[in-house]
Amino acid sequence: MSQFEYDYLIVGSGIFGATFARLATDIGKRCLIIEQRNHIAGNCYTKNVEGINVHTYGPHIFHTSNERVWEFVNRFTTFNNFINAPVAYYEGKLYSLPFNMYTFNQIWGVITPDEAKAKIEEQKLKLDREPANLEEQALSMVGKDIYELLIKGYTKKQWMNDPKNLPASIIKRLPLRFIYDNNYFNDKYQGIPIGGYTKLFENLLAGITVKTETDYFENRDHFNSIAEKVVYTGKIDEFYGFEYGELEYRTLRFESELMPTSNYQGNAVINYSAEEIPYTRTIEHKHFEKVSTPSTYITKEYPDTWAKGKIPYYPINNDFNMSIFNKYKEKSKLETKVLFGGRLAEYQYYDMHAVIGSALIAADKELSVKS
Repeated sequence: MSQFEYDYLIVGSGIFGATFARLATDIGKRCLIIEQRNHIAGNCYTKNVEGINVHTYGPHIFHTSNERVWEFVNRFTTFNNFINAPVAYYEGKLYSLPFNMYTFNQIWGVITPDEAKAKIEEQKLKLDREPANLEEQALSMVGKDIYELLIKGYTKKQWMNDPKNLPASIIKRLPLRFIYDNNYFNDKYQGIPIGGYTKLFENLLAGITVKTETDYFENRDHFNSIAEKVVYTGKIDEFYGFEYGELEYRTLRFESELMPTSNYQGNAVINYSAEEIPYTRTIEHKHFEKVSTPSTYITKEYPDTWAKGKIPYYPINNDFNMSIFNKYKEKSKLETKVLFGGRLAEYQYYDMHAVIGSALIAADKELSVKS
């Protein structure tokens, strides 16, 4: 008989923690999840407002080509057939994203892929060296028009820095599609959980003890004493008391409003690429699930300066931060009773399906069983 009340204490009820807890519970392990916020599901949390499932922490579109991940999430919800096809607004005109033949036609009036390629080639920055920054990288890939219309201002807002001061690596995988296709993702499966992400997490965590508004660090010794192992999904630098310094993030703030119209912008996501408009995009949440309501809910998304107490959204994986993170990572390898996982613990930007995939692999190794 174990001396511990639980086999696993899971710190955080986001994707990694919830997935691991489900897999452990399924084979008879006793799990306790503690969550600092007043709700489950982490940044995937949705709340219902006037019949609309609102993506509280920004839009989340599930997409994957991983069969195992897709089978796993479909145990807990049904997905609709939502296809992410955002558009970009610049000086009164709308342009298709990602950059594809519709975009090239809207900018230049070209019809064929060869015409589009010729136009880009004509405008591309020609260098006899590697691009030194994001601006040079973008100009050498797509040319002046696309850069000025759809990249420069948006990037400056998003990163809160001039593209000339940003590393070229950020934009090296900029997709160019020479087909008429507005689907933002290339994955085999894509959609939104019918009924919202919170419902998915409620099903995922069914039968598992979850305590919200509970801070691990306020009673760390107690929590460590009641479980044989800890699954930690929070900030790795905080776990180690910021011993090697604080890791940096980009964060966001949101302004939301219930609008007295049934359809405000006609699309789930519109990006605003002009620097003069302070927000990067507007989200009309009802279009994710195509619900019929007399009103609609709009959110404007603004980049924000990171500070303690704010939600850490995106790791800044530059050399300075990675040198700090690698020290924490090496130290974490010495832990025998703590398993680290998820965006914050691994200091890596993951899409949802990749976090689940990471949790499945971690569970395979830890629990010696596949879901």
